[in-house]
Amino acid sequence: MPRMKFEAILFDCDGVLVDSETITHIVLQRMLAEAGWTLGLDECMRLFIGKLVRDQAPLIERMTGRPLTEEWLSSFRAARNKALANELEVIPGAPAAVAALREASGGRIACASGADRPKIELQLRKVGLYELFEGRIFSGHEMPRSKPAPDVYLAAAAALGADPRRCAVIEDTATGVTAGVAAGATVFGYAPGGPSHGSPEQLLAAGASHVFTDMAQLPALLATWPAPR
Repeated sequence: MPRMKFEAILFDCDGVLVDSETITHIVLQRMLAEAGWTLGLDECMRLFIGKLVRDQAPLIERMTGRPLTEEWLSSFRAARNKALANELEVIPGAPAAVAALREASGGRIACASGADRPKIELQLRKVGLYELFEGRIFSGHEMPRSKPAPDVYLAAAAALGADPRRCAVIEDTATGVTAGVAAGATVFGYAPGGPSHGSPEQLLAAGASHVFTDMAQLPALLATWPAPR
């Protein structure tokens, strides 16, 4: 395929590269129930997908009547990581799309996630994508602000020596799209359907320039997209 018109391609992780959201939110739903807040899985996903659990502390504390402690967060992450290590699967078509875009961009790709680094690296290793992103992995936990702020995408673009306004961002939630748009990037929304991803309407409303439904479509989509101005 021809070289990209974008200077760099920046991928979210959860829901874009790995099918992790249901696994993570089953663990979160169970632990919130144990803390005194019972809610359905779809509602749990609606409230928390695309957001840091720690950033939702006021909501959790109001609904459970308990403080959200670092000990509880550590227990959640440990249980979540164990479930992901056992059950995680790759998003269909993602490995081929990432490999093609890495080649077409001359290696100027990055994974820029709102998640903590141990989770990101565990997931990329589990599905065989770590080597494609090694040295170009960015965590929202390590930024002053996580998504929907643009910090993680700005950091990824800067590390690649790219103008964020000439980057493509691949996202699947309204929170992530908002972050990419705030960075000045052209955002492509992945919306294959189901509660694990934002709907096309939500992604477009958040500012996505285009929505696609199959990761196999992505290389050709980026190759034919007009060059950013």
